[in-house]
Amino acid sequence: MKASRAHLKAAARLDDIARELEAAALHAHTAAGHFRKGNVPRAAAHAFAAIGHSAGASRVIEDVARAHARRARP
Repeated sequence: MKASRAHLKAAARLDDIARELEAAALHAHTAAGHFRKGNVPRAAAHAFAAIGHSAGASRVIEDVARAHARRARP
């Protein structure tokens, strides 16, 4: 079975979400390490970066959900 254009687009969006969440996780781990060392400014910077990546993933998820809602039948 060959994937449709819509399915390939959905897969690409899911890859985008995964990349954002992976980046958020890396920043969260880095922030944790800085907090353990008492380096609060660097920890806070990475924590904010994690939040930014998480927000980016949320935006993509919302875009996908809105696109689905436009096509869904009640």
